[in-house]
Amino acid sequence: MSQIKKVAVVTGSNKGIGLAIVRGLCKVFDGDVFLTARNEERGKNAVSLLEKEGLKPKFHILDINNHESIVTFKEYLEIRYKGLDILVNNAAILYPDDSKELLSVMARETIKVNYLSNLDVCEVLFPLLRPHARVCNMSSLGCQFAYKALSPEIKKRIRNPSITLPEVTDLMNKFVENVENGSYIKEGYTLSHDNGMGVYCFSKIGVTLMSAIQQKQLDASGKEDVIINSVSPGYVNTDMTQGKGHLTPDEGAVTPLYSCLLSENMKSPKGEFIRDSEIFDWMVDELPVTTPNLAKTT
Repeated sequence: MSQIKKVAVVTGSNKGIGLAIVRGLCKVFDGDVFLTARNEERGKNAVSLLEKEGLKPKFHILDINNHESIVTFKEYLEIRYKGLDILVNNAAILYPDDSKELLSVMARETIKVNYLSNLDVCEVLFPLLRPHARVCNMSSLGCQFAYKALSPEIKKRIRNPSITLPEVTDLMNKFVENVENGSYIKEGYTLSHDNGMGVYCFSKIGVTLMSAIQQKQLDASGKEDVIINSVSPGYVNTDMTQGKGHLTPDEGAVTPLYSCLLSENMKSPKGEFIRDSEIFDWMVDELPVTTPNLAKTT
């Protein structure tokens, strides 16, 4: 019987940092690497681009906002590979600075995609994780700016070392509810920026907390050497940052790739927030004297 191949999956990877992560994995990972996208044409065009570079990514359609799409992909991986070795939850949205959309709509859609849909991907695909699997949840330094802006009461909830995943989900949903009814400032959900960037940064608090909790859950379940970290890629020049980033997508992929390729049986980083390939403490009230450009929170 032939040996089952290892497999890596990168969500939302037809462009930007996701595409760069696929490129990096194709160069060094001993297995198949799946570029995924919700649009088949854009996904296959991205695959063709990498093929011209001499790389051999695979493609599968995946819409993280569609539960059935996630389940279909899970069933494919289960049949074809019997498991999963690397998962990069990269898919996300950020409304541009000049968006005319209501803040309430931006909050609802951003939390849906960046937190709830990524959580759904994890819940569906995690049963496939093999021993020594690595999960990289793409976060942002923006979670630090979002944390600083919150009320002491909300910060206390976030800092609770025993916080649960349902409690994080409730925090995200309450945020959306309070933005929709206009009470978010009164309720302590003050935004770092009153626009799409502000809700994006808050959504990444959810992703970062989710990652730490997932690590604890997998450790408690007895999973062998499965490591989950949340990662800040840096300020990258992509469509999401409207071309303002000072890093190329390949440079932005460095820390995510570090997280994906951690050696077997490493004790650290594990369940951490990683920036510049190092553990970074994002739950602090004091920020640098010069606050970075509001786009520099990726």
